[in-house]
Amino acid sequence: MRARRIGVVGLGAISRFHLAAIDRLPGWELAAVCDVREAARAPFRGRVAAYAGHRALLAHPGLDAVVVTVPNDLHAAVCRDALLAGVPVCVEKPLAVDLAGARALDRLARDRATALFTAFHRRYNTRVRALRDRLPAGARIAAVRVRYLERIEEHIGADTWYLDPRRCGGGCVADNGPNAFDLVRHFLGDVEATAASVVRDARGTDRQAVVDLRATAGGATARVELDWSYPGERKDLRLLLTDGTVLEADLLAGHPGFKASLWHEYVGVLDAFAAALDGGADADADVGVGTGPGTGADTRAGAGAADGLAALELVRAAYALERSGAVTGEAR
Repeated sequence: MRARRIGVVGLGAISRFHLAAIDRLPGWELAAVCDVREAARAPFRGRVAAYAGHRALLAHPGLDAVVVTVPNDLHAAVCRDALLAGVPVCVEKPLAVDLAGARALDRLARDRATALFTAFHRRYNTRVRALRDRLPAGARIAAVRVRYLERIEEHIGADTWYLDPRRCGGGCVADNGPNAFDLVRHFLGDVEATAASVVRDARGTDRQAVVDLRATAGGATARVELDWSYPGERKDLRLLLTDGTVLEADLLAGHPGFKASLWHEYVGVLDAFAAALDGGADADADVGVGTGPGTGADTRAGAGAADGLAALELVRAAYALERSGAVTGEAR
């Protein structure tokens, strides 16, 4: 079978991980790239087609799929154009910066029977997979803690739009929250946010947050801790089982070097995207693995927006709880 020809829209800080995964995987072939900045396009001249606009890229002959890594506030527009063109999409989280836009994309993907896949790369982390495999048969989870702590300025390079709450959608809750919430759902199934404490800077960007959640079935609880001002980086996961067993995973362990874990995680993203296009299931997308019946998020073509939409709903719920004053027990 021939390799699928894929385009990459947006050549910012995260694109390099997608590009490396495309180069590594024989099932994918880079066909075209797109960025409004000439300097970002220049390294690709003579290698692949390089466009200044995403609509021109979507018209590239023989394009089978597209990766969208533009700033958060542009996700909805680019994804919409791709779906209307019949081109399957793998989009960075968040699916959109507003819930209405995300729901519209979900409906469009289903109507067009075209894959809309959100790149939740942490679910493909080797330590997360190992932790899932260590769960005893029939084990039930009582509580989950996810910590996602970093100094954001060290991670964004020239992509300063992360620090603009209008473009980012907020701050650490809007941008890191979806990955953390997805990990919670990965183990508990559907959850609802119950309390949130958020600390913002003078610009209105949320720099720290604690969000409490509860499984909609089974009674398990979860806490997500987010920090964009942390001195260094910590990404980890802790499960407390109902029998008192504690299982932990350091997502950065075994991957020394700045952002080193992302290289293998994005290989997992592209593998799972290929499975979605083939109409198969992504083994890492089955949520509720330790809690009995889960929701079994569907990543088949036309239904792949479900996880992205669920994560964004939790982001919006966290902000609503902050406004309502439903703070967590350990406010920062």
